[in-house]
Amino acid sequence: MDFNDTPEEARFRREAATWLAENVPSEDEFRGLSPLQQAKLWQKRKYDGGWACIGWAPEFGGRGASPIEEVIWRQEETRYELPATFFLIGQGMIAPTLMAWASEADKARYLPPLASGEEVWCQLFSEPAGGSDLAALRTRAERDGDDWVINGQKIWTSGAHFSDYGVIVVRTDPSVPKHKGLSYFYVDMKAPGVEVKPIKQLTGDSDFNEVYFTDVRVSDAQRLGEVGQGWQVALTTLMNERAAIGGGFGQMDVSLALSVAQEVELDGKPALENAAVRARLADWYVQESGLKYTGYRSLTALSRGSLPGPENSIGKLVGAPKMQAMASYLMDLLGASGAIADENLAAKAGIIQRAYMGAPGLRIAGGTDEIMANIIAERVLGLPQEPRLDKGIPFTDVPTG
Repeated sequence: MDFNDTPEEARFRREAATWLAENVPSEDEFRGLSPLQQAKLWQKRKYDGGWACIGWAPEFGGRGASPIEEVIWRQEETRYELPATFFLIGQGMIAPTLMAWASEADKARYLPPLASGEEVWCQLFSEPAGGSDLAALRTRAERDGDDWVINGQKIWTSGAHFSDYGVIVVRTDPSVPKHKGLSYFYVDMKAPGVEVKPIKQLTGDSDFNEVYFTDVRVSDAQRLGEVGQGWQVALTTLMNERAAIGGGFGQMDVSLALSVAQEVELDGKPALENAAVRARLADWYVQESGLKYTGYRSLTALSRGSLPGPENSIGKLVGAPKMQAMASYLMDLLGASGAIADENLAAKAGIIQRAYMGAPGLRIAGGTDEIMANIIAERVLGLPQEPRLDKGIPFTDVPTG
């Protein structure tokens, strides 16, 4: 494809850049606000100006922009340091699921406040006993008239502590094979019986949580898809999760590594002049270029009306380990000062150290490296599936322990 802007795309880029220059909040506007409050302020301003979730239909709060225009908007917006990750799950993963599976009434009720940032959503999938196998989940829902009663536990739920709603996959029929006995609901995170416990991370943050459900009542009207169709609905979320996460891992890129290599000395010379350092930088540059052009392939598919495919797993499989390796290498390159994590004292404001401590979690979140490799092997390369001892047998008969 041609990577240069067409005249129409160039006009759109100028329009986006002009609006951003005139509307990005100043430091004074953000001062005194929590990161979530800052994110909500910016998201609402975009929504009011017609720049929130621009690829969505206008009735849902967007402007019906093309996939190429969405990319142009993201490119222009990322020129500024703005809070955004609070809405990644809701807007990037859950909204497409609602669009595909929710009733028209639910779309009209939930999508506009999701686009404006007034309501935040989380994804309740992983469980302590399931590991990387989502279909092995044990949180159950039992029918009681027009309601379902949910009991169980979810874990690693990003943003549950500040979310208004969440989507959840539960087991509604344990007598059938594990993928067939699941159903998918959305739940009020403030409902009686929902308990959220933040998990302290290596970075010192608590971005994800344990969530306990004790006799939580959910209306059958909050079900997405048919009873027992939860796996198919969950795949919609997961495919969009791969696209949303992709290979984007913040400020840890080759340009940062290049900057460090220019500033640090080895044997009395800039580290950039060292052949081993240059070879490492070249490897990372090749990986980033591959991720970029793989992303363009996905963009081409989207522009032709295709859904996000398993190819998006490539971005995460390559990007997260690259981030970990890069952070580790740069900390070594910095010598003793590489151990300083205080953003006021550390090189590059502690970006490298935070990336190093956060990278192991990124290699798990959204699917482990092993799951990504299996997806690519089986669904992209067409290789045979791994043997499964639980295939075709009722979930109640699957061995445990």
